[in-house]
Parts: sequence; C-alpha cells; structure tokens
Amino acid sequence: MAGARRIVGVDESGKGDFFGPLVVAAFLADESQTDALKALGVRDGKLIADKKILQIDERLRADYAHTVIVVAPEEYNRKYAEIRNLNKLLAEGHAEVIHRLLADHPADLAVSDKFGKAELVEDALARRGVSVKLNQLVRGERIIQVAAASILARARFIREMEKLSSRCGVEIPKGAAAHVDAAGRQIVRKHGPGILTKLAKTHFKNYQRVVNPRLFTERS
Repeated sequence: MAGARRIVGVDESGKGDFFGPLVVAAFLADESQTDALKALGVRDGKLIADKKILQIDERLRADYAHTVIVVAPEEYNRKYAEIRNLNKLLAEGHAEVIHRLLADHPADLAVSDKFGKAELVEDALARRGVSVKLNQLVRGERIIQVAAASILARARFIREMEKLSSRCGVEIPKGAAAHVDAAGRQIVRKHGPGILTKLAKTHFKNYQRVVNPRLFTERS
C-alpha cells in the first residue's frame, strides 16, 4: 500500500491485578499489514482466552517489531511509593516502550490507549527526547496495533504470573476480587506477609484485607 503509515500501538496489562507485575508493550506495523494481523486473530486482548493469547503472541513476537517491559512487583512498589500516582507510573511505562522501539524502528505515529491526562505521556516522551506524533484514544484497542500490543502485554503478564505461582507454590489468581484475597491469605500463612512486596501491588486495598483480615471481619 503506497504511503502506508508505520504505526506504533501501546497498551498495558496488570494494572488492575493485585498480584503480578505491570507489563507495558509497544508494537509496530504499517497500515498495509492490518489484514494479516486480523487473520492471526488480533483484537483486544481482554476478549481472548489465555491459551489463544499465548499462541498469537508467539507469532507477533516472531514476525513484528515490538518492545515489552515488565515492572516486577518489588520495582512497582518502589516506584509507586515515590510517585504516588498510577497514571504517572503508566505514562512512564508507555513513554519508555515507545522510546525503545523508535530507537531502532522509525514510525509515523504512536497510538496509546488513553488512561489519564494526555500531557502525562507527552511530557514523559519529551524527557526522553522522543519526537513522534501521539494519539491517545479511549478504547484504543480498536486500532489494530494497539490490539496487538494488548496481546503482547497480556501474554507476558500470563507467563509472569505462572512464574510467581511456581515460586510460591500457590496458584495465584488474576484480578482483585474476594478470591484473590483468599489466595493472598493462603500465601501469607505459608510464607509470611513480607512475601507480598515481591508478589503483589501493595497499594491495592487487597493488601490490607490480606494482612489484616480480622479488621475487615469486625467491620462487617
């Protein structure tokens, strides 16, 4: 396709999960590759089963330029303690994957799934000396490159969760609902509360429900 734009899509996984890392991914493809990506099954990663996510991820990583960063729980907790703002932390992650990908691959446009004030990512890119047109869209996964990034991020999050489960000997669930608290209490009984800084995002309300369950029982 003559004049097809090279577009970087950016998305993240893990920001709503008590356990596990924050994963941010950037994916590059030009507009002429849209049909090929759709044929692979690329769409919003939140709508795809884990097994299929991992299959599509293998093809994307093999055939397309991309960058994925993993902010492990310990690092995430340190950064959050300094920044005290999830959107600012996300902006740094989005800017960093764009920066790394563009260092080796030129692009005409970057599209990010919108999560806060537009200037957060713009300022983070400027601090890195990155100059690229940036669109931040609500439901950005409707852009095929952002959908592909969502798959890369989710697949890496799934693999990281499997590693953490193996490490602590307990199947660690995704999300932040009551069953997550139950798993957290099981882990604390087995390893002690200190393990949570290495497995979970400690600013979540789940943390207090796990380490102080009696407090919440008394309130109910």
